[in-house]
Amino acid sequence: MQPQIKRRQLIAATAATSLFNIVPRHVLGGPGHTPPSEKLNIAGIGIGGQGTRNIKNCAEENIVALCDVDHAYAAKTFANYPQAKLYTDYRTMLEKQPEIDAVVIATPDHTHAVISMAAMQAGKHVYCQKPLTHDIYESRMLAKTARETGVVTQMGIQGHSKEGHRLICEWIWDGAIGTIREVDAWCSLAYSPPGHAPWSSPLSDRPGAGEPLPAGLDWDRWIGPAPMRPYHSCYHPMVWRCWWDFGCGMMGDRGAHTLDAVYAALKLTFPGSVEGAGIVGGNAEVHPDQAIVTYRFPERKGLPPLKLTWYEGQEPPRPKELEAGRKLPKQGGVLFKGDKGTIMCGVYGDSPRLIPESAMQAYQRPAKTLPRIDGTHEQEWIQAIKQGRKACADFSYSGPLTEMALLGNLAKRFPGRELKWDGPNMRVTNHEAANAWVKRPRRAGWSL
Repeated sequence: MQPQIKRRQLIAATAATSLFNIVPRHVLGGPGHTPPSEKLNIAGIGIGGQGTRNIKNCAEENIVALCDVDHAYAAKTFANYPQAKLYTDYRTMLEKQPEIDAVVIATPDHTHAVISMAAMQAGKHVYCQKPLTHDIYESRMLAKTARETGVVTQMGIQGHSKEGHRLICEWIWDGAIGTIREVDAWCSLAYSPPGHAPWSSPLSDRPGAGEPLPAGLDWDRWIGPAPMRPYHSCYHPMVWRCWWDFGCGMMGDRGAHTLDAVYAALKLTFPGSVEGAGIVGGNAEVHPDQAIVTYRFPERKGLPPLKLTWYEGQEPPRPKELEAGRKLPKQGGVLFKGDKGTIMCGVYGDSPRLIPESAMQAYQRPAKTLPRIDGTHEQEWIQAIKQGRKACADFSYSGPLTEMALLGNLAKRFPGRELKWDGPNMRVTNHEAANAWVKRPRRAGWSL
C-alpha cells in the first residue's frame, strides 16, 4: 500500500503546483516587486456595495484613493478612509495618482472590463469582482492583457481561497467517487420581480419614464459602455443584476462562484456545446427567473466527456443517495456524480461531503497536498503582489471560467437549440445570431 499512497500524493502535488501557483508567504518579492514589509498603495473603484467589504479586507495597506460615480451612496465608505482622495471618474484617478500600485474594482458587471483594462494598461495590479466581464470577448481580452502586462490579477470568487475548494480537488483527484461523467450545479434564487418592479406591469418591461436624478450620482459614467437610458431606481443602487444591459444575472452572480470548484477539479476547458431550456420569465430586457443550461465537454487530459447541468431558480433532481429528511445546501451547490459515489457541496464549494454520510465516514481521506491560504481572498492577492507570483484566481484562470459561465447566458437567449462552440476562435458555429452576444456593442467613448 505504501508505494501506491506515495504515487497518489505525488500526482496531487503536481496538480497543485500547476493549479494554484502558491509559494510560502515568507518568500521575499524579487526585483521589481514590493517587499512584504512595505505597504501597497491601493485604490477602490465602485465602493458603495460589495466594494466596501473588499476594501475593508485590504485596509492593512495604504488606501490612497476611492472612486465611485455615486458619492452619496458611497459616503459611508468614504468616511472610513479620510486619508484617501475621492474621485468620480477612474480615468482621472489613474492619471492624477501615479503612485497607486493596485486597484480593487466592484462596479456593476458591465463596467468591469473597461476599468480593469485601463488599470492594467496603466501598470496597476487588479482585483475585480465576479463575474470578471459582461461578455465573452471581454474575458478573453482581459486575460490576454494581464498576461502581456505582467500585473497580478485576481477575480473576486472568495471560495477559491477556502478549504472546501481544496478538499473537493484532493478528494476527486484521489478517486473518492471514481470517474465523473456528470455534474449538477444550481442556484435556487431568482431576481423576481426584476428591479423590485417599482413601475406598472408587465413587471419585466423597462420603465417608460425616468426618475429625478439623485444628488451626487453621475449617471453618464454609471451607464458607461451600455446603451443610454434615463435614470430609474430599478437599476441603481443594487438592483442592476437582473438587467441584460448591466448584469450577468444569476449565471454571473452565483454561477461564477458555484462552477469554480467544478472547473478546477475536473480540469475543464472549452465546452463543445451548450444548450438552454426550461426558460421561465424574462425577456429582451431582463434575465429569466428559471432556466436549465446543459454544457457538454469533450475528453480532456485523460478525463472522460462530461455533462454539466446548471439549474437556475430551482433545485436539481434530488440524488437518491441523500438521506430522507436531509436537505440540499441552502440557495445552491454542486453534486459531483461519480461511478463510485457522489460529493455534495455548497455555493462556494463549502462543506463538501460524500453522500450518504455513511460513505463520508467510511472514506479514508488523502493527505492535504494543495497549499492552503492564510487570510482572505483579497489578502491572498496582496501577498501575490508582494511575492511576485500569480494570485490563485488570476485572470488566466478566472477569464476562462467567466467565459464558461457567460456561455450559459448566451444559451438562455436561444433556448431549445444546442449551440456548437469553437472556443479557440470564440464562435458559435451553427447559429450566427448567437455570435452577437459573444462581443456586444459598446457606447461611443467606452472602447475596450
